[in-house]
Amino acid sequence: MKQIIFSPHAPKAVGPYSQAVEVNGTLYMSGQLPIDPETGKFVEGGVKEQTKQCLHNIGEILTEAEYSFHDVVKSTVLLADMNDFAAMNEVYASFYTEPYPARVAFQVGKLPMGALVEIDTIAVKDKTEEEI
Repeated sequence: MKQIIFSPHAPKAVGPYSQAVEVNGTLYMSGQLPIDPETGKFVEGGVKEQTKQCLHNIGEILTEAEYSFHDVVKSTVLLADMNDFAAMNEVYASFYTEPYPARVAFQVGKLPMGALVEIDTIAVKDKTEEEI
């Protein structure tokens, strides 16, 4: 059964999509931009600050859905400039511990609203022996 996830502590969807959708213990999250949900604007600063805000928004949606960063199995990182990879990666690494999720990161032609980074996520609930 499909459940739509909405966190009031993350930016609202600005188009015909949901923040996240959960199906059978798997959470599919839309790409998160570096928008501060309180102001509705991008955080100030460069790619480090924007990456931190993207991951903060992801964390809020994970929490709303009763998941955590530990449950993340895959991330896609879109960068406006691949030269920002090391700076993004430094911040990204501060949100995750081993075992790390799978990830792809690549440069795109342009991101919405001129963002420097956008990150989407897939998370899966670990099943306990009682649930199996």
